[in-house]
Parts: sequence; C-alpha cells; structure tokens
Amino acid sequence: MEEIVTHLEMSSPADLRPAPPVPGLSAEHVPADSPLVRPTTVRIGKPYNWPSSRWSDDDWASYLAREGRQCVLIRYLSEVAGLADYQSHGDGEVEITTFGLVPEYVGKGIGGYALTLAIEQAWQCGPDVRRVWLHTSDLDHPHALPNYHRRGFRTFRTTRGQR
Repeated sequence: MEEIVTHLEMSSPADLRPAPPVPGLSAEHVPADSPLVRPTTVRIGKPYNWPSSRWSDDDWASYLAREGRQCVLIRYLSEVAGLADYQSHGDGEVEITTFGLVPEYVGKGIGGYALTLAIEQAWQCGPDVRRVWLHTSDLDHPHALPNYHRRGFRTFRTTRGQR
C-alpha cells in the first residue's frame, strides 16, 4: 500500500505550542522491556497497519534493546491511554519513534495534550537535546499531521513509500 510520509521537527523546546491540559492525563516513564510497551504499541498501530503490529518476538527484542530507547505510557485516570517511545541518535537528536493513543481513547479530545506531554518528555531525554523529530504517514489517523503542526512541529521532508 502506497503512503506519503511526512517528516517533522522541532529545534527548540520553545517551539512547543502546548494544548490545554486534560485533568487526569499523565505521562509515566517505564522501562523499554515493560510488559505494557509491546501490546500497547500493537493496539495503537494495528488500525493503521503499522509494521510493528506484525513484528516477531526477535524484531521486538532488537527494537526495545537499542541503546537510547526510552518509553512513556500515557495514562488517563490510571488507565493506559497511549504510548510514546524515543530513540536518542546522538549529537542531541531525539526521534519520537512511536506516539499514539489506543483505539478506545481516540476521538475523546485528549490527543493534543497527550502529544504535548510526549514532546515535553522528548526534550528531557538528555542534557544536550537540540532537535526532536518524528515521521507520520497519510495512512495514520487523519488528525495526526494536523496535531503535530498545531503543537509546533515543522515539516522538513515528504517522501513516498510502501507500507
């Protein structure tokens, strides 16, 4: 299936345009090998046919064991509502490799603030972070790209590919 992939970036924490807070929504650091990371990511990505929703045990083990991987659960009133994970690439670069909400929280008005929390955590992935970036696809939720732009991300590249 053909997709258009949009790559986005922020070059300063001051670029963040936060969404209004949602009472009860929080971000909780968990180890990459937490038993919640894989199933939450699969639940987020399955409706959009993310490749990670089809990975083998070995693929997951390799992904989660990468040096510099950090994970944050997005919780709403103590329930897991979503997840963000990050990969530090060195030279002050942090990629948000996963961000999303599980299906039962999509469309509930919490995505903007959940993304705000995820971005704030990305800027705290190390003392020298100077760039936070990510990519999204036109096959992802239709509100994903507009939400990234509203939070202050700028598009720096668009590519075509296959999912």
